[in-house]
Amino acid sequence: MTDREDITVFEETRPRLLGLAYRILGSRADAEDAVQDTFVKWRTAEQDEIANPAAWLMTTCTRRCIDLLRAAHRTRVDYVGTWLPEPMHMLTTDPSEALGSSLTTAFLLMLERLTPKERAAYLLHEIFDMDYPDIAQALDMNQAACRQLVSRAKGHVDDAKVRHVTPAARQDELLAAFESAISGGDTKTLVAMLSDDIALSADGGGKAAAALHSLYGKANVMGFFDLVLRKFWSRLRLEAVDISGGRGFIVRDGAHIEATVSFAYDEAGKVNGIYIMRNPDKLARLDATAVH
Repeated sequence: MTDREDITVFEETRPRLLGLAYRILGSRADAEDAVQDTFVKWRTAEQDEIANPAAWLMTTCTRRCIDLLRAAHRTRVDYVGTWLPEPMHMLTTDPSEALGSSLTTAFLLMLERLTPKERAAYLLHEIFDMDYPDIAQALDMNQAACRQLVSRAKGHVDDAKVRHVTPAARQDELLAAFESAISGGDTKTLVAMLSDDIALSADGGGKAAAALHSLYGKANVMGFFDLVLRKFWSRLRLEAVDISGGRGFIVRDGAHIEATVSFAYDEAGKVNGIYIMRNPDKLARLDATAVH
């Protein structure tokens, strides 16, 4: 295989590698590092001896992501405030697509409850359609153990109810109600769209003002909305975008991104999660290429 050919093979697989790495790690920067490390190993491998280059690349990337994930869990112990996954533009503008449900903040936060190998096995099988022999190779486990990992992970995902798709029209209704309430309009429509167990979480990373702890219940969430969001965001521009697997906002002061907002919905279409990203490090890469 010539240099040009091996680079072509890698670039054809890069979108899948980045999509896998982002879902495992919840960080664009870490995902890009994992993909770059995979490229370095690919360039030094005996490629003529690799029967299935795509599977080899996915295996190598998976193993690197698991190493990075274990290291990330240790560093997050000292994280200031609530940690949220880095917001990401969707590749598609159709938030009803099932693929988008594996990019939502709620789904990625649920994955945080799984072990690194459970997370990897679930993603490889359920999102990237890998067969169990390839998953076993990637995780250096037997197929029966991999099936158990996927089964346990799928049980947690199903229990959390974070893979259902909320119709785009319902999401746009919420955006209109949210924006109207921010600009000083009636909040009754927004309140009616919130579930009783609504939770609001914000990530400032110790570098931007944000609530240090999640807020629960309509009264607490709307109290924060009235006292903080309406006060500081009424003069800013809320740009409706496809982000983090659904419809949300980029909050701008001129061209500068101040925050992003994404939402989670229950099966009845009520909003049960509001996620605000304020950490400037995570906002800096927002306009980068989207992932699959």
